[in-house]
Amino acid sequence: MLLKIIFILFFNVILFSKEPITPIPLEIDFDKEKANLGKELFFDPILSKDNTISCHSCHILEQGGDDNLQFSFGVDGKVGNMNSPTVFNSTFNFVQFWDGRAKNLQEQVQGPITNEVEMAHTFEEIIKILNNTEYKEKFRKIYKDGVTKNNITDSLAQFQKTLITPNSPFDKYLRGDKNAISKEQKQGYELFKNQGCIACHHGVNVGGNLYAKFGLISELQSDSKGRYEVTKNELDKYYFKVPTLRNIELTSPYLHDGRIEELEDVVKFMAHYQLGKSLSEEEAKKIVLFLKSLTGDLKYYE
Repeated sequence: MLLKIIFILFFNVILFSKEPITPIPLEIDFDKEKANLGKELFFDPILSKDNTISCHSCHILEQGGDDNLQFSFGVDGKVGNMNSPTVFNSTFNFVQFWDGRAKNLQEQVQGPITNEVEMAHTFEEIIKILNNTEYKEKFRKIYKDGVTKNNITDSLAQFQKTLITPNSPFDKYLRGDKNAISKEQKQGYELFKNQGCIACHHGVNVGGNLYAKFGLISELQSDSKGRYEVTKNELDKYYFKVPTLRNIELTSPYLHDGRIEELEDVVKFMAHYQLGKSLSEEEAKKIVLFLKSLTGDLKYYE
């Protein structure tokens, strides 16, 4: 009951604020030299144990920043058990990973590199390898102490900071261009707010700034226990970081376990299990049209 009251109060604050969603900034602070080095590493499979997997393998920048697979493939064809989230706009997330186990992008970078079913490498070995390549001099030009774990992760984090996607039609609408989105998309946005989706999906990233229970209204089955797997606190069971809805039309399949393929289906699913609502076909379609207006400039980082 208390959780429900808190949810209603929070929803009212969000709903009646001036605008619960804010545009992505057109500029972001980052170190250009470090970001360029990080970009090179992002595309290089040298970070994986068998030289076959790069960061880009699971976070394809031409396809929405993920790989459009339910679960990603790692070294030796191993398969993960969590859906790869988009890397775009991840700098705006309050924590990283579905369970929030990394507090920032630099911590997040370490996970895939050392995960046995992803890149399966060690920083100790990576440092040795990079020091026998042209990367040695590239690092020394930027970092006084050359190739180190901190400097590898710092450069990758600096590059990921650049992966923002401003200039979506909806952002242009928020900035004053009232013709940037259609009448149906405006109606979809109102439905998105009035039905309660906005309670979890708000702010600059339209998500990514709080945890929410999976199956808030109706119980759901999930192999992952979410935040609980980090904290071991019973109250954290099935709580996950709310994902961004930026570029959502490009990042199928959906949810932490990639169980749903179609955007309209996941809208209905979340309305039912998270909000206790049954959306009509027309309502769901209009919300989807609104969500498609959140697709930004994917080439902005170049």
